[in-house]
Order: sequence, then structure tokens, then C-alpha cells
Amino acid sequence: MDNDYSNMKKWQQKIHEVIFGYHTAAGKVFDLALLIAIVASVLIVMLESVKDIEAHYGEELRMIEWGFTFLFSVEYLARILSSPRPLKYVTSFMGIVDLLSLIPTYLSFFIVGTHSLSVIRSFRLIRVFRILKLTHFMGGAQQLGTALWGSRHKIVVFMGTVVCIVVIAGTMMYLIEDGQNGFTSIPKSIYWAIVTITTVGYGDIAPQTIFGQTAASILMILGYAIIAVPTGIVTSQMMTDAKKLGTITCSNCGEEDLPNRSRFCLNCAARLNNPPIQQ
Repeated sequence: MDNDYSNMKKWQQKIHEVIFGYHTAAGKVFDLALLIAIVASVLIVMLESVKDIEAHYGEELRMIEWGFTFLFSVEYLARILSSPRPLKYVTSFMGIVDLLSLIPTYLSFFIVGTHSLSVIRSFRLIRVFRILKLTHFMGGAQQLGTALWGSRHKIVVFMGTVVCIVVIAGTMMYLIEDGQNGFTSIPKSIYWAIVTITTVGYGDIAPQTIFGQTAASILMILGYAIIAVPTGIVTSQMMTDAKKLGTITCSNCGEEDLPNRSRFCLNCAARLNNPPIQQ
């Protein structure tokens, strides 16, 4: 079994129950305190970037930040020591996030300013789904991730087409504007094409000639059509996946759209009476 605690010592089991468990009172308190600490540490990093605040309270903020880093380091080591399979935790998504959230502060010893990257700790707030018993949202996230992976080839082709369009449009605009009005080079003109086709429109560069404005208008209209394409690709893949897998409803709590491969309900954990999957 993946979660075999029989070979673990008593103190390891106790730590595991608090850190990884969320059904016990101690586990819930720990997770809640951890979330508060993560939010506070991210706010500290943000406040430190404000010049006036940094000038008056910079030293205090850095001390608090190091305090949080020390606590998170102890927590990370405790997770490794109390995990039945330490390597599996270290190489898991959350294990990697936990490690990456510690590196920037220690790296600031060698590279000034890298501690600002500690905001990656905000990814650790994903655990709020587990604490608030919102794991069914994770099922939806998994479906979306599966759809994105299934449509990756179409997305790559689409992105390649967009790259070709902006390169051609940027080069044409460079020629039309004759290197004037901000279109001083092809790379800068391509930058304008990207900003225009994504409908961002910074306005720092704008065509002044009739032909340039006409070409820009066409590119803007094309941008609206292009934005809708990725949504259609992913939606189509999600519908295809849904038809393949099918969904069932939990008879205990009424939760709908559960994958028919599930053995237990993602909402109430009741056993599902799902039909056998046809091969």
C-alpha cells in the first residue's frame, strides 16, 4: 500500500497525523495556521517592495520574513520525516512547490532581490480545497488539465499559426510605415502586432498612414476571432472526454457529474455503484 504506516515510529505517526491529516482537530488547526502564515509571508514580501515602507521598516520586515522561512523549512523537513514514502512527497507537485517556496530567501545570500520570488508560496494555498472540503473542485481542475493535455497538438498548431501571422503582419507594417511612427525595426513591429492581435492595445506605437491604419484594423478584427479559437479547442476536447468516460450521480448526497471511473464520491466519500466500463 502507498500509505503504509506500520514501519513508522510513534513520533513519526504523530507528526504525520498533524501535518498530513485534516480530519483531526490538531490537523485542522495546523492547516489553518499554515494558510495564515503563507498569506502573511506573501504580504510581507509585497510590503517590502514599497519604497516608503521598506525605508522605515525594512529591517523588521526582513527579520519577519526569515522567521517565516525558518518555520516553513522546519515544516518541510517534518513532512519528509513523517511521510511513509518521502521520495514520493519530495517529487510530488506540492512537494516541489514547498521546496521552491524556500529557495528564494536562501538564494538572497548570493543574489540580491531573489527573496521577492518567495511569493511562489501562494501556490501552497491550494491546500485550502482540502481543508474546506472542496475536493470536488479538484476533480474539475483535473478534467480541465486532461482536456488541455488531450488538445495539446491542436494548441501547438494554433500557436504556430499565430506566430506566423504576427511575424508577417509586423514585417508588413514595418514596410508600410517605412520605419517611422515607432516602427523602427521588424522586432518592434512584431511586438506591435502581438499587442494588437491580442486586443491589448497599449497605444505606445500606432500607425499614421492610411494603409497602416487599414492593415491595423484588419489585424484587430482578426484578433477577436483568434481569441475564441483556444476556448473552442479545449471545450471540444472536454466534451469528447466526457462522452468517453461518462458521468454518474452519487445516490448518497446527489453530487452530479462524477467520473464513472470513481469508486467513491468526491463530495461525501460514499461508495459509488458505478456500472462496469466497457472496453
